[in-house]
Amino acid sequence: MKKVFVKSYGCQMNVYDAERMADMLATEGYSETKVMEEADLVILNTCHIREKAAEKVYSELGRVRELKNEREAAGRETKVVVAGCVAQAEGKEILRRAPAVDVVVGPQNYHNLPSLLKKPLSERVVDTEFPVEDKFDHLPKPSKAAIRNRGVSAFLTIQEGCDKFCTFCVVPYTRGAEVSRPVAKILDEALRLADAGVRELTLIGQNVNAYHGEGPDGAVWSLGRLLHRLAEIPGIARLRYTTSHPRDMDDELIAAHRDLPALMPYLHLPVQSGSDRILDVMNRKHTGDEYRRLIERIRKAQPNLALSSDFIVGFPGETDAEFEDTMRLISDVGFASSFSFKYSPRPGTPAADIETQVSEAVKAERLARLQNLLEMQRQAFNRGTVGQTLDVLLEKPGRHPGQMAGKSPYLQPVQFESDRHAVGEIVTVRIIQAGSNSLFGEWIGPGSQAAA
Repeated sequence: MKKVFVKSYGCQMNVYDAERMADMLATEGYSETKVMEEADLVILNTCHIREKAAEKVYSELGRVRELKNEREAAGRETKVVVAGCVAQAEGKEILRRAPAVDVVVGPQNYHNLPSLLKKPLSERVVDTEFPVEDKFDHLPKPSKAAIRNRGVSAFLTIQEGCDKFCTFCVVPYTRGAEVSRPVAKILDEALRLADAGVRELTLIGQNVNAYHGEGPDGAVWSLGRLLHRLAEIPGIARLRYTTSHPRDMDDELIAAHRDLPALMPYLHLPVQSGSDRILDVMNRKHTGDEYRRLIERIRKAQPNLALSSDFIVGFPGETDAEFEDTMRLISDVGFASSFSFKYSPRPGTPAADIETQVSEAVKAERLARLQNLLEMQRQAFNRGTVGQTLDVLLEKPGRHPGQMAGKSPYLQPVQFESDRHAVGEIVTVRIIQAGSNSLFGEWIGPGSQAAA
């Protein structure tokens, strides 16, 4: 068989898309490899959220060009594909900057890869038009063996695109408008995953809690209703979703956090800034206090909730006082985990044209302070689990012989001594130590979701 190497950058959506590309190419005679040097086809599945992410792709393409030349000298043909959001945003520019690239394909068009790859090497092609048809209708179903090989946790795309148009973000331009998959198609995919041994589903979308798909009853289903239906699938013990927008946390979804034991008490809900003026310029359509009140409502429904968020420091025009507003919001809310970045101008977005850009030195100083506070909160949250008993989904053997490793409900890695448990089991573990990145515990008994 021919071999394909796929490297993904950025979000969980790209991880899911990479798996589906591999599934599709398997029907074309390609097997996956983790070694780029032995690949007949190299796919870079790219992210365009930040400037450095795009430049990393071009740097990688330089190495791919050398590899392609070496293989060509040895009489072996190599095709190179750039997929994903950099492909969508830059199109023919990639062909100009990277002569090794044969195909450029956007994230809504990768179902066309088989036909694109059949074109001769001399015909370099770009496919970034937003298609009328649903790409999911053209993707083959993955084999049970392929699903099992990927583990007991799986991503499932339910929604793509975004209509929010935050002024710093390229997603509406690279992924398009919000589109929700029909409930029946999501259930069909979830049932296949469960049948292959998947225990945990993470529903993903650029704006996943804006989900509004057509239900089998003809009505429009919300994310909350969809979660209730997915929780009924035998074998699926855990549900998660990401990434969400504060504006789309409706009452039904908040109630699901209260009523659904399968819905993990962990929520990634980006706020970006604590300054009302900056939030307004970002076009976030919420204030800092509205975010605080929303968190209070969710925590009232689910008192054990752990919260994660995204933060941008040094947004154009951000003053010292406005940065302190963000620090104050972090202190008020408390986060178990977070992602934080210096503002990076993205061409074509409104924020890139704001004249009052913050200096790199100021951005770096603010980011260091913000990340220090977030890390203190993360470590405090982890230490707070010591002495608690947590259900742990076992995902693989631990680092040392006789160990098992898995995930807590809060996405923390957990390790404990065991030689009698199997991947996919859910067990109860008493946490006895919190390391810098993992928890360590001792087995207590079967988990509360063990029979789910």
